[in-house]
Amino acid sequence: MTSQLDKDNLPEHIAIIMDGNGRWAKAKNRPRLFGHNAGMKTLKKIVRASSDAEIKILTVYAFSTENWKRSKEEVDGLMNIAVEYFRKEIGELNQNNVKINVIGNLTGLGQKVREASENAMKTTAANTGLLFNVALNYGGRDDITHAVKEIIRAGISPEEVTEQDISDRLYTKGQPDPDVLIRTGGEGRFSNFMLWQFAYTEFFFTDIYWPDFDEKSYYEIIESYQKRDRRYGSVK
Repeated sequence: MTSQLDKDNLPEHIAIIMDGNGRWAKAKNRPRLFGHNAGMKTLKKIVRASSDAEIKILTVYAFSTENWKRSKEEVDGLMNIAVEYFRKEIGELNQNNVKINVIGNLTGLGQKVREASENAMKTTAANTGLLFNVALNYGGRDDITHAVKEIIRAGISPEEVTEQDISDRLYTKGQPDPDVLIRTGGEGRFSNFMLWQFAYTEFFFTDIYWPDFDEKSYYEIIESYQKRDRRYGSVK
């Protein structure tokens, strides 16, 4: 399937809001965590598909700062799934030269998740393939607030602050902004995800629930992206 993609016009950075796990499970009369576990299997496919397509950066919205409002059972389940994912997949990810980077407020996470995240990053730190950002306890507003606090600590005066100063202090510092945002599950918003970074991102919303999203759907969106004319506010 990757042969159909224009290798000279690949998105450098793809971001994904993995939505629809709970509704997918509900349609099958199963608990929400059943859907989240199914979603983890989809994530494995899409990470591999990204590497195969030579995408440089993949960022997924795994757990938002707002997700703490969900039931304790679901929050605990999501944290356990994150730990399981890092522990089970780290070997294959490392073998495939994937570099894991967990973004968000890690200090707000439980010890098990924090340790699993830090171990995954340490194990894959030297890898040079796909950069895989996993957004855990992440919020776009929190990201910007964090950057502003760093600017204040650095003693930069308001008159001297530039857009680059903010970009350099975000959790994604040093990375290009996403070229593509994909949101599965039929919703048409980006739910406090990468608010600063999405300034010129191309949005793609699909009704497919995340557990049913596959490589074919993923590559079709990349093909659609390649047909878009990105002008960044100018006229060609």
